[in-house]
Amino acid sequence: MARRRKPLPLLEKVRIESSGAKGKSVGRVDGRVVFVPFAAPGDLVDIQVFKKKSSFYEGKIVKFHEYSDQRTEPKCAHFGLCGGCKWQHMAYEHQLAFKQDQVKNSLDRIAKVPYEEILPILGGEKAYYYRNKLEFTFSNRRWLTDYDPSKEDGGPEHNNGLGFHLPGMFDKILDIEHCYLQPDPSNDIRLAIRKYALEKGLEFYNVRDWSGFLRNIIIRTSSTGDLMVIVVFRYDDLDIEDLLNDLVQQFPQISSLMYVVNEKKNDTITDQEIRLFKGDPFIMEEMKAPIAEHPALKFKIGPISFYQTNPEQAFRLYQLAFDFAEFTGEELVYDLYTGTGTIAAFIARSVKKVIGIEYVEDAVEDARENMKLNNIENTAFYSGDMAAILNEGFVEGNGKPDVVLTDPPRAGMHDKVIRQLLKMEAEKIVYVSCNPETQARDIALLHPKYDLVKVQPVDMFPQTQHVENVVLLQLRK
Repeated sequence: MARRRKPLPLLEKVRIESSGAKGKSVGRVDGRVVFVPFAAPGDLVDIQVFKKKSSFYEGKIVKFHEYSDQRTEPKCAHFGLCGGCKWQHMAYEHQLAFKQDQVKNSLDRIAKVPYEEILPILGGEKAYYYRNKLEFTFSNRRWLTDYDPSKEDGGPEHNNGLGFHLPGMFDKILDIEHCYLQPDPSNDIRLAIRKYALEKGLEFYNVRDWSGFLRNIIIRTSSTGDLMVIVVFRYDDLDIEDLLNDLVQQFPQISSLMYVVNEKKNDTITDQEIRLFKGDPFIMEEMKAPIAEHPALKFKIGPISFYQTNPEQAFRLYQLAFDFAEFTGEELVYDLYTGTGTIAAFIARSVKKVIGIEYVEDAVEDARENMKLNNIENTAFYSGDMAAILNEGFVEGNGKPDVVLTDPPRAGMHDKVIRQLLKMEAEKIVYVSCNPETQARDIALLHPKYDLVKVQPVDMFPQTQHVENVVLLQLRK
């Protein structure tokens, strides 16, 4: 006979101490850490544990005894279910303070190298409506909530939804009424497509058996007023033209309307034909130059091009990296993980030459196109695995850099890249990171030759736990 599992405990009157990893807050009970979402430091709560490990619990709040003075009322009706904004319940100034602490804790706990100070975090002027790109998913298995407006006589009218995946659930979609992440007309476009699909009886996708007609929509906005919409279908059908024509009539401001027929089981469209229905196959973005006398930069953004999703904070991030480098105009700069060359374009007019390296060939083609668009001629780009490309032969062929700009993915830099940086001995390394922990690890690995001189956190994603950090590393004399 199988042993009965002991019920997981209910932890009563736990004081929440801080905000921790992955947006969860932290309390302690009998020396064991408790992770719980949607809490604020200072809350006094009862927590029902749903996961028990030797050193920590995970749980959910079932009762509040005291509310933290750091709390604020969330704007979004979907807060607490949608995983997009995990910190809407905390006032923005407190979010920034915790992000500053996150950077400090990573440096002190992982890097363990001396530094003078961490400059105050650069918060966003927009705490909402700051993203220029969102992707929504169709599903015939939407999550039903207690306040679901479609419930009648105890049952829903339908199970169709268009919105975001619930955290940890690949097959459940939270039907979104209003999202506070992307500016108008993002919400109106999504709701119009959903309304049309429901009225016409179009099938929403079922990820469990890969059936249905409607799969995804992607909406991209830009500071120039351009607007791109991509609708993804599972199979070709005459209904595509009807739906897109309806969209054109309702939203004549769409400057780029495209669609994809994706018969695969995954949602990636980078390997699919993206068909133009109306307008241009791209939108234009502009960014101020780091020096006022220089012309503004223009970037052509295609359906799968990467561009920073918070463009206003992206300018401040790039300006910060530019200022840290203190260019004289004579530098050879290596721009590692250059993407579509936005940072390369940003600094090019202030240096002798920029060499960009990027893994994705399509991104490198975009980078070259962006240089032509801005009449920039002192750049060169190479595509391939960074750890394989950046070697002694590459440095011999392109010259030893005076400054290295590096903006790696969340995993940080490969050991081989670190070793090559130590061999190259560039005077300065400006390291931009979206993950302070892996950045701190890399700083420690570079410390045998480099001192940590400046540290500046930047908030690119308000209402979330994510933080960017820029550091200046100086070659030790």
